[in-house]
Amino acid sequence: MRVLVDILHPAHVHFFRNFYSEMESRGHEVCITARDKDRSVELLRAFDLPYQQISSQKSGAGLAVEMAQRTPRLMKIMRSFRPDAMAGIMGPSIALAGTLRLPRVPAVVFYDTEFAVQTNRIVYPLAYSVCTPDCYQGKVPGRHPTYAGYHELAYLHPNRFTPDPAVLAEFGLSPGEAYSIVRFVSWQAVHDSKERGLSVKQKTHLVEVLQRRGRVLVSSEGPPPPELADLALRGPVEKIHHVLAHARLVVGESATMSSEAAVLGVPAVFIATTGRGYTDDEERRYGLVRHFTDSQYDMALSAIEEILAAPAPTWQAARQRLLDEKIDVTAWMVDYFESTFAQGRGR
Repeated sequence: MRVLVDILHPAHVHFFRNFYSEMESRGHEVCITARDKDRSVELLRAFDLPYQQISSQKSGAGLAVEMAQRTPRLMKIMRSFRPDAMAGIMGPSIALAGTLRLPRVPAVVFYDTEFAVQTNRIVYPLAYSVCTPDCYQGKVPGRHPTYAGYHELAYLHPNRFTPDPAVLAEFGLSPGEAYSIVRFVSWQAVHDSKERGLSVKQKTHLVEVLQRRGRVLVSSEGPPPPELADLALRGPVEKIHHVLAHARLVVGESATMSSEAAVLGVPAVFIATTGRGYTDDEERRYGLVRHFTDSQYDMALSAIEEILAAPAPTWQAARQRLLDEKIDVTAWMVDYFESTFAQGRGR
């Protein structure tokens, strides 16, 4: 079959890259369309994934302009590629284009963010199906396949990823060196309109606290506070998960990086206004994520001290329980597309 995959964000490259290789190895054809956001295009090139760029990130009122541009460009590629199905995370472009195209092309949307209400209200009814982790707490109309996993297990499950300590040198680190990672986000996504992360004062204080216990590396979507610029994590972007896997702790505003840390057995303190079903699951079932709002900053600091005082085997044991109960999400995705759309069965 032919599957079109639409990439909107750097994290989507990781989610779909193993799906791409698995589908190609089984004789299917996969076409990737991409949005140039942050380092999405850089990642596609790093993983040697062929793609066609159909838009670049815009914000505010520009988002509507970008959507108006990318939908006809996507439909033009659909006319030439003739996909049997399309896949994407969040999925506004594929859901709309799949509906407008005649005959209709089924759009499979993967998502895990419950509070993106504005987008979900439009996309979900147009999608052929919406696939979510079974811990997803939102309501989904129509077809709603669920799986026992998280998005991050599409690329960080042991079947897909093995941490390599030799990679640390490419980031200026030594094997066995104690360090923590702090992650700041830009809050530019549509669903971030009501989000509030850490203040500049809290960011600098957080780093100061962590520096008392070892080296600190700062990863930031936008420019970090100037006083933290020298701590920026520098190295090949496609190898970041090797660094993440060897960290003592991850602290910050990113739900995705918190979940990535958790599935690698690294404890995470997630600080943001809203949580997610998957971070709640990782906190409740395995204790690998601790979620606090910005107004609970002092509680987050206490959790950091508590985590750093715990023995390292605690987190690896928790990770093993997680892996025993969760699945290789890429394998589930491939099986879903083959069982649903091979030989036109989903139309």
